[in-house]
Amino acid sequence: MKKTIFTQLFLLFSCGLLAQQAGNFSGLDLNMGNLYRLSNAKTRSISPENFTGEKGKGGMATLEEGSAAHAARDLGQGWKVNPYVRIKPGETFAMAEITGEGAIQHIWMTPSGNYRLSIFRIYWDDETEPSVEVPVGDFFCTGWGNGNEPEIRSLPICVNARSGLNSYWQMPFRKKCRVTMENLDDKEMVLYYQVDYTLTDIPDDAAYFHARFRRTNPLPDKEDYTIVDGIKGKGHFVGMYLSRGANSPGWWGEGEVKFFMDGDTEFPTICGTGEEDYFCGSYGFEMRKNEKERDIYTSFTTPYTGFYFLDPSKSGTHLSRVGEYRWHILDPVRFETDLRITIQSLGWQSGGRYLPLQDDLSSVAYWYQTEPHNPFPELPDKEKLVIID
Repeated sequence: MKKTIFTQLFLLFSCGLLAQQAGNFSGLDLNMGNLYRLSNAKTRSISPENFTGEKGKGGMATLEEGSAAHAARDLGQGWKVNPYVRIKPGETFAMAEITGEGAIQHIWMTPSGNYRLSIFRIYWDDETEPSVEVPVGDFFCTGWGNGNEPEIRSLPICVNARSGLNSYWQMPFRKKCRVTMENLDDKEMVLYYQVDYTLTDIPDDAAYFHARFRRTNPLPDKEDYTIVDGIKGKGHFVGMYLSRGANSPGWWGEGEVKFFMDGDTEFPTICGTGEEDYFCGSYGFEMRKNEKERDIYTSFTTPYTGFYFLDPSKSGTHLSRVGEYRWHILDPVRFETDLRITIQSLGWQSGGRYLPLQDDLSSVAYWYQTEPHNPFPELPDKEKLVIID
């Protein structure tokens, strides 16, 4: 009996070793612990210098068609002739269309114009409704617009000086994917971008990436702000970005974050202890007054959580304007059938009493789930998207 068990274990080990040697590693889920492993995955990249990502098709634009033809006129083809695209007012541009089985592994871009009026969308497989639909700045945690980009050094989102917007969310697809940018502004936008992806086998249990935007300004009196609702299916929530514009002076971060899942009604399964607590800070992010008696805080950016504030002397208002992110990478919030997330908006008033606030709140929820997903509600009207100083 012992010999039989030993033989079976040996065969299992040998098969596993042979599978590794045969190159069965998909090339996904990369980290420092497996970066040495070889795979049969194919690396591809789409940019204005190679709109299709095809092998050996990069840098082929000619001076007759290139967006930077004037700058390259003395050098010609192959010399940064088409590094960006121009998107006209009201136009939707297809940034990437990929056919096959694989995963987006990195997205970089630097867009011009009004971030709130540039709508970033991603469609998986045969979808007609997007799984990602977010104003581009908010998707990259820069909800206060062009010129107000923070420095963010997190694992899935990095914002590098000045407006280098990066996503490292792994986004698998089984048949194809389509990435678009819509310009709602009345001005032309310029977009430099690159979508890096791999063509490889996707595991059966891989869910699809989703991101959804919301905004309410002002929040009605004594109402909770809804981060996301209407999520139906099985999946896990992996993070949120929240931008808050205070409509009154003073502290604003006492409200609790609540997760209603799998049939919860009046009371949630998960209830936090305060806004700055959920975003892994404490004691008002060291709120204090500057020499002009305006509220300032202590910013931080880490792999999983971060907080930043706009300098009140440069933001066009003396009231607080902040951004916060938290990624549930090591602690995803799993749901079987449905999910809804809310946050209260609370400050302080006399007598040590909470004060309900009516602030300007915008958010992005990020999650993975099985398809099909519930279609998203329509984005707010153009006038309700923009930030007014």
